[in-house]
Amino acid sequence: MPLTLPMSLAQQQALARWAADCAEEVLPLFEQDRPSEAAPAQAVQGARDWASDSLDMAQARQRALDAHAAARGCSSRAAQLAARSAGHAAATAHVGTHAQHAAIYALKAWGAQGHQVVAEQQRLIARLAPELRPLVPRLLDYGRGPG
Repeated sequence: MPLTLPMSLAQQQALARWAADCAEEVLPLFEQDRPSEAAPAQAVQGARDWASDSLDMAQARQRALDAHAAARGCSSRAAQLAARSAGHAAATAHVGTHAQHAAIYALKAWGAQGHQVVAEQQRLIARLAPELRPLVPRLLDYGRGPG
């Protein structure tokens, strides 16, 4: 499977909005751990702003890097995974396939909290437009074995 999949700008923007929604759902796990750190929330907003053409790719990418840096300071695994989800949401502006990783890190964050990951995975997939689902193959295969 190629590392990047061909997609239009409109598809990439739709994936960025969806990835931001995925990351936002687990953002409270990060905020409980590091309430004064805003980088992951800014990354989620950065994904949305880039998708609406109000933030350029370089700025969104910087927000992604800042969210990943914030993840390194977490005391809980769920908080760290939530920050990484936010980082990948913003990084979707740079490379569209980051969207699936935003969702996968959200699933991992839920799993670290003891949630039923399969049910959450199906819910995230259902929220994604059917024509965009082929662009997130790792999410579709998540939990089905090695990889």
